[in-house]
Amino acid sequence: MIKTLLSHLKEYKTDAIKTPIFVAFEVIFDVLIPYLMSLLVDQGINQHDMNKVWMYGGLMLLCAFLALWAGAKSGKYAAIASAGFAKNLREAEFRNIQNFAFSNIDEYSTGGLITRMMTDVTNVQNSFQMIIRACVRSPLMFLFSMGMVFFLSPVIGCIFLVIVTLLVIVLFGIIFLVRPIFEKMFKKYDKLNEDIQENITGIRAVKSFVREDYEISRFDKASQDIYVINKKAEKLLVWNSPVMQFSMYALTLGISWFGARQIVGGSMEVGTLMSLFTYTASVLMSLMMLSMVFVMVSMSIASAKRITEVITQVSYLESPKDGVRHVDNGDVRFEHVYFNYAENDENEYVLDDINLTIPSGSTFGILGATGSAKSSLVQLIPRLYDTTKGSVKVGGVNVHDYDLKTLRDNVGMVLQKNVLFSGTILDNMRWGDPDATEAQIEEACRLAQASEFIERMPDKYHTYITQGGTNVSGGQRQRLCIARALLKKPKILILDDSTSAVDTRTDTLIRQAFLEKIPDTTRIIISQRISSIQDADQILVLHDGKIAGLGTHAQLLKTNEIYRQTYEAQQKGEDEQ
Repeated sequence: MIKTLLSHLKEYKTDAIKTPIFVAFEVIFDVLIPYLMSLLVDQGINQHDMNKVWMYGGLMLLCAFLALWAGAKSGKYAAIASAGFAKNLREAEFRNIQNFAFSNIDEYSTGGLITRMMTDVTNVQNSFQMIIRACVRSPLMFLFSMGMVFFLSPVIGCIFLVIVTLLVIVLFGIIFLVRPIFEKMFKKYDKLNEDIQENITGIRAVKSFVREDYEISRFDKASQDIYVINKKAEKLLVWNSPVMQFSMYALTLGISWFGARQIVGGSMEVGTLMSLFTYTASVLMSLMMLSMVFVMVSMSIASAKRITEVITQVSYLESPKDGVRHVDNGDVRFEHVYFNYAENDENEYVLDDINLTIPSGSTFGILGATGSAKSSLVQLIPRLYDTTKGSVKVGGVNVHDYDLKTLRDNVGMVLQKNVLFSGTILDNMRWGDPDATEAQIEEACRLAQASEFIERMPDKYHTYITQGGTNVSGGQRQRLCIARALLKKPKILILDDSTSAVDTRTDTLIRQAFLEKIPDTTRIIISQRISSIQDADQILVLHDGKIAGLGTHAQLLKTNEIYRQTYEAQQKGEDEQ
């Protein structure tokens, strides 16, 4: 895990190395100041020697200046290294998520991935900065200060050692108890972010069903869960301060008692006792800082594991080496295809023994009830998922043998959920072809029957689309997504219930345009509306993941009960209108 994370430090390694070097200089100068102060008191003030006062005073000022300079430098390089490290981690996560197969994405919630890229990376960033700075400073300050205590008074050094050992045991015991609590807390953060993301995405549905109170109560529960876990952790962490205060008072009393006796006995100078008090504070502050670092590191270990999971997650779908880089035609064949989303679950397949042939350039319709696996079937063609058993062939070649980019560039797919991105209409269209000219975009929009409403917009093709396409209607969004897919000039065009929000006239015009303008493209249309697929060369009826019927509109009306009942119900509905 650590090796994986540190491999993303990359160009910020130099800054990360410079930080502890400057921290070490800062500590050395800080440790010298109390010692110089003791010499100034003992050899200068007590001896009434102003030359020594000026000399040691000047050296103290020089050390203070150098300590400030080294501290500023270490802070600068630590900030650059940690911020750069966080940037690289987020970029590594985002890049790998782009390579995820749908089955990889299914393993993570959207809110969970956002938490891993934001909250978890921030935790690791803060911990990394503390490790290269505070985690270097605190041990060095502790060791040097302890060394100076033993150098100045071995007896007091032994008292120090006993109390500090007990303090370390208590502090690290607290950290040991707190760490698993933080791991639970991050899982709760995932749930909270997931609820927020789901609520904001579906805010229109929330308002239309007047479910604001329910959503607020759900949010409150998730927030309350985090509060309870946080409180549990804080109840343990709160002991840090009193334990530290007790140690401080115990050491102060111990040093005062033994130091006073040694001064009276003539074996210790006043300046030495003053420096011992300063070193006591330095040792305890170092331990306090070290305990805080370990708390932060304990929190970030859980975050680091979650980040590493995303970065190292291997996509379940990968391009083969020397994969086929040319698709001859849009012929599609399913040969004894079985499919299930859950691995190693053969009890009930989503798709069960599918055998199909879709000739290149034909129109193929798919009809089935909700949950009949229509979308699952077509998602196997561009290899968004892999078959569990059997094979899918495009242009006579098994989809497993294609270079993934080549395969998907030749399969234009408009999914059920029509997604537009923030940017102009032209920006969205160029997702289909980055090099498309405005003339080509306008032609694709005409085919998709989108040009009519685009021309009415104030800025036409330069009209800005808000995130998710919320400033266009559902039907307009569907037509823009169809136009975007057409710009790929695909061998196969899949419309997954992509004209459900348009009227029957527009639907008919879209299908006519396809027949006239892209006759060589294989057109696969999933629809709940028989009028959208009745002119298809073949129509597949799916029921519970199995082929329930296959034929033309006329054939299915005679031979397939499901198809006939659906047709009659829709005809009756139209007559009643």
